[in-house]
Amino acid sequence: MRRPARLILAAYAGLVVVGTALLMLPAATAPGRHTSLVDALFSAASAVSITGLAVVDTGTHWTLFGQVVILALMQVGGLGIMTLATLVTVIVSGRLALRSRLLAQAETRAVSLTNLRRLLRDIVTFALLAEAIAAIILAVWLSFYYREPPARALYDGVFHAVSAFNNGGLSLYPESMTRFVGDPVICLTLAFAVILGGLGYPVVFELGRRGGWRPKNWSVLTRITVIVSASLLALGTLAITLAEIKNPATLGRLNPGQQVLAGFFHTTMTRSGGLNTVDVGEMRPTTWFISDVLMFIGGGSASTAGGIKVTTFGLLAFVLWAEVRGETSVLVGKRRIPADNQRQALTVALLSIAAVAVTTLILLAITPYSLDRVLFEAVSAFATVGLSTGITGDLNDAATVLLTILMIVGRVGPLTVATALALRQRTRRYDRPEERTIIG
Repeated sequence: MRRPARLILAAYAGLVVVGTALLMLPAATAPGRHTSLVDALFSAASAVSITGLAVVDTGTHWTLFGQVVILALMQVGGLGIMTLATLVTVIVSGRLALRSRLLAQAETRAVSLTNLRRLLRDIVTFALLAEAIAAIILAVWLSFYYREPPARALYDGVFHAVSAFNNGGLSLYPESMTRFVGDPVICLTLAFAVILGGLGYPVVFELGRRGGWRPKNWSVLTRITVIVSASLLALGTLAITLAEIKNPATLGRLNPGQQVLAGFFHTTMTRSGGLNTVDVGEMRPTTWFISDVLMFIGGGSASTAGGIKVTTFGLLAFVLWAEVRGETSVLVGKRRIPADNQRQALTVALLSIAAVAVTTLILLAITPYSLDRVLFEAVSAFATVGLSTGITGDLNDAATVLLTILMIVGRVGPLTVATALALRQRTRRYDRPEERTIIG
C-alpha cells in the first residue's frame, strides 16, 4: 500500500465517529444530564487522541457504560488502531500480510519489517502488564488507606492506570487528582506510569535488553530520548516549583516535600499525562508558559505521549549545535544523522508551530479569553496533554470543534497528516542550478 498514513488518519477518524455514536446513546449519560453532539464528539476525540481535555465531568456526567466506552477508547487510542488491527489479523489468520506489516510499521514507527509480529505482541504485553501493576498499586492503596470499597477501588485503579500509562489525562474525580496532592504513593505511581508510557516502546525494549542500561550501547533514539527526557523532568520540576512556591493557591500551602512532589508531578503530566494535583487555573502566567514549552515538546517517539516528541526537539538541538560550531555533519555520539532525518524534524516542528499558532489566533477571535489561557489550551490540545486553565467547558461550539480537530491532528502527527492529504509523491528528474541566499 502506497500511503498507510492516509488509512491511519481515516481509522482514527472512524474510531472517533464510533465513540461519538456510543456516547450519544441514552445509556451513556447519567440521569438528569444531557449530552449534545458536540460534547459527545469532543469527549470521543479526547479519549481516542488520549488528550484528556473534557467539556463534561467524566465521573458524574457519564454512566458506568459511558465511562467504560471512554476507557476503551483511551486504551485503543494508546496502543494504536493499526497495532491492534494487525494483532487481530495475526491471531485470526496466523499470518501477517505485507499490507498489514506496512500499516503496523507506520503506526509503531518500527525501523524495519523484520520480526514485526513479535514486536506487536511485545507491545501489547508490555502495555497491559504496566497498566496491571499500576492498577493493583492504586487499588490496594485506595482500598486500605482511603477506605474505598474494594470494587470501587479496583475500578478507580484500573481507570486511572489506563489513563496514566496511555497519557490519557482523564480522571473519574471532579477535581482530577487534587485530593492526592501530598500522597507519594498515588502521585509517584501515576507519574511513573506516564513516564513509562511516554518513553516509547523502542526505547523501553532497548533499555530492557541485556546490557541496555549501559549508555555506550544505546542507539541514537534511546540516547536522545533518555537524556532529553531526564533533563526536561529535572529542569521542569525546578522551574515550576520555584515559580509556584509562594503561590498560596497552588504550592504555597504545602510543606517542602509536598512542593517538590507536586512540582515533579505537574512536570511529568506536561509530557502528555494530563492529570493534575493542583489547580492549573490558579497557576501564575510564568508557570503556564513553562508548561506550554514542556507540553509542546512532549514525550518519546512511538509512545503514548504527544507533542513534537523529545527526539525531534533533541535532534534540532544537535543540528543547531553543529551549525554554531561550523560542522558539516550532525553527530549524536558516534553516529551521523542523515539529512532527511534533519528535514523531517524541521518539518514536524514548523507544522506543529503553525497548527498551534493558527488555532490560537482563531480562538482569540471567537472567544473572550486572554492570550495566555488560549495558548495554553491550544498547546494542550495539540500535544494531547489534557491540562487546562479551566476554560474548556465554557468554550462555544465552534471553539470546541476546532480543538477537536486539533486533538486528532496532534495525535496522528502533523507530518502524517500532511502525507495523508498529499495527492501523490513527486520525484524530480532534474535539478536546478544552486544559489545561496542571505540568512538572518
